[in-house]
Amino acid sequence: MDAKIRQKTLQMLSNGVYVLTSRSEGRYGAATVTWVSQASFKPPLIMAAVRRESKVFECLAESRTAVLHIVGDRQQDIARRFFFPTHAVRGSINGEAFMEGKTAAPVLPNLPAYIECHVEQIVDTHGDHAVVILRAVEAECQDRVRPLTMAETPWKYGG
Repeated sequence: MDAKIRQKTLQMLSNGVYVLTSRSEGRYGAATVTWVSQASFKPPLIMAAVRRESKVFECLAESRTAVLHIVGDRQQDIARRFFFPTHAVRGSINGEAFMEGKTAAPVLPNLPAYIECHVEQIVDTHGDHAVVILRAVEAECQDRVRPLTMAETPWKYGG
């Protein structure tokens, strides 16, 4: 298989842009993620591929909680903040305000919608990402906006 053609083709898969947050005791993890999909109606399950070396993966694996935030189509600047290592200080993560959710995981109120989750299962893919199966336990939609997709950004991830 030609590596360049494979990369170009895989990058054509449609992906949304989300911010995933988690907390384990006093440590926080947050990252922009794009490989996300609903996996079941009953129970309400979501699957997300998460980089194994990330702080958010470390936190959700320990605490078994996470919050998946939907990023609006005009919020690239917020999503970009979570491309970098997690830095939490005085009620903010990477400069973005947060509050504690019902699961104790951090909720970013400046994003239009979020789903608080319990980690149902972590699937070892033997790759650089693990597939995390999340059970939705709480949800909030503060503003109905068009979700941001990778196709609308200058960013490339995957392939």
